[in-house]
Amino acid sequence: MRRSIDVPGTSMKLAAAVLAAGLAVTACGQVQMGAAAIIGGQRVSSSTLSDEVANLNSGYQAHKRQIQLQYPASQMPQQVLAWIVRFQVRNQLATRDGISVTTTDVRQALGQISASIKQSGESATLPEVAVANGLPPDMLDALGRYQAIETKLLNRLDGGKLPTASAAQQTLETKFNASQCRAAKSLNIKVNPQYGSLNYTDFSVVLTPSSLSHPQSSAPTPKASQPVLTPPC
Repeated sequence: MRRSIDVPGTSMKLAAAVLAAGLAVTACGQVQMGAAAIIGGQRVSSSTLSDEVANLNSGYQAHKRQIQLQYPASQMPQQVLAWIVRFQVRNQLATRDGISVTTTDVRQALGQISASIKQSGESATLPEVAVANGLPPDMLDALGRYQAIETKLLNRLDGGKLPTASAAQQTLETKFNASQCRAAKSLNIKVNPQYGSLNYTDFSVVLTPSSLSHPQSSAPTPKASQPVLTPPC
């Protein structure tokens, strides 16, 4: 288990991305008009989302010769909305667990992410990798805070020493996921069905279940490939 987690299914990795058993929310319930999502009773307006999508697209236009998007360009709204939810859930986790993050912590976390990118052999910069993974460049500080919160909670849970045994690592990850699940559940997040639903396995915003269905085949669809649309806690 590492202090930083890769985005599943990408060739260009964000060193601080979603935990494999991350959280999200379903698109159940009525969402206020003009809202892309409701998080903890607060609106994420459609105009705010549109502005961040524009920032992401601008970043792509600036770096498209250096990077390859890990998602269809048409899904930029879903990508950005997923990151907004991830950050809000992680902030709630910090509040519930009494974790404080300083500007220095954010800078250090971003530095560690950049170092992880270099160690992976990527020549791209952090802003370029962020864009490739659907994160607008102007939200990098939020990414640093996101990672710093994770690091502090893991240090608390393992006493500052990462276990080496796989069973102990799994126990640590389970504890972290449970805390994060409770934080997400307490926010009662609702996503506008216009954008889809949030998949609890990786915080991604996915199309509605009917759109996710595959043509019938003789082989059953693997269970792991199906989105998890209800909280596991």
